[in-house]
Amino acid sequence: QVQLVESGGGLVQAGGSLRLSCAASGSVFSINGMGWYRQAPGKQRELVAVIRSGGRTDYADSVKGRFTISRHNAFLYLQMNNLNPEDTAVYYCNLRGRRGPSNPDYDYWGQGTQVTVSS
Repeated sequence: QVQLVESGGGLVQAGGSLRLSCAASGSVFSINGMGWYRQAPGKQRELVAVIRSGGRTDYADSVKGRFTISRHNAFLYLQMNNLNPEDTAVYYCNLRGRRGPSNPDYDYWGQGTQVTVSS
């Protein structure tokens, strides 16, 4: 099993920065990728950024040039710069991996961390 624990959320003024961290523990057979998702009140959860097993990164258009995803061993990070009120949401860490060689991909989730950007 895998456990993901996020930290680093908080309240920041527009134009400010935050760095989210995600600590992963446990084990899986293979990892397809790790990423950050967010969910604002009344909206569906959306992909923010992902880093795949080969190192390729992808970002939502709304955060390109402002957010940077990185991974070091069992830690995943999201550096968020030039934040705006539209970035306000609960941010979730995600790991997509396989429990075994014949298992399909499975999504593991953290409990989420609140990011609030004031105008």
